[in-house]
Amino acid sequence: MSKVVERPATYEDLLEVPDHLVAEIVEGELFTSPRPASRHALATTRLGSDLDQRFGRDDGGAGGWWIVIEPELHLGRDILVPDIAGWRRERMPSFPDVTFFELAPDWICEVVSPFTARLDRIRKLPRYARYDIAYAWIVDPKEKTLEVYRREGAHMLLFSTHEGSTLIRAEPFDAAGLNLGALWIEP
Repeated sequence: MSKVVERPATYEDLLEVPDHLVAEIVEGELFTSPRPASRHALATTRLGSDLDQRFGRDDGGAGGWWIVIEPELHLGRDILVPDIAGWRRERMPSFPDVTFFELAPDWICEVVSPFTARLDRIRKLPRYARYDIAYAWIVDPKEKTLEVYRREGAHMLLFSTHEGSTLIRAEPFDAAGLNLGALWIEP
């Protein structure tokens, strides 16, 4: 993880970052990280796909959500790119045709790696609380854990932790079980 500029970063600074890096502006600082490694990408793909099939479609499932992989969020002066985000359809009735989202999601998920763990946990989680995002998940493919955070006032507080390959129910998607083991790949 590298901090690229020493002045408040702008969107123009972000656009100058090469495409092979993920760029975000957090509290005026431009951060870059490498594209996700294979375990990270697989966990993100499987989780996003599972949640979209169960909650993102109105075909007899739980429905009621828009689930998006790596959306660019423009929230205040921050530009954040969670690995997955979800909006309740009651707050975003139709899916917009936009380059980035200005409406804060109801839920985000960060799939951490050695490059992103500090940024995701220390810098971004408090920002998500600031923008009234109700839930955050931190998924760690290396440790095979999923942490569920709830916004309480100005803070994201750890609500539950799940590990291994069990069937879990995790807010806000606790209406259906999630096979945690499907997110991990054995070495």
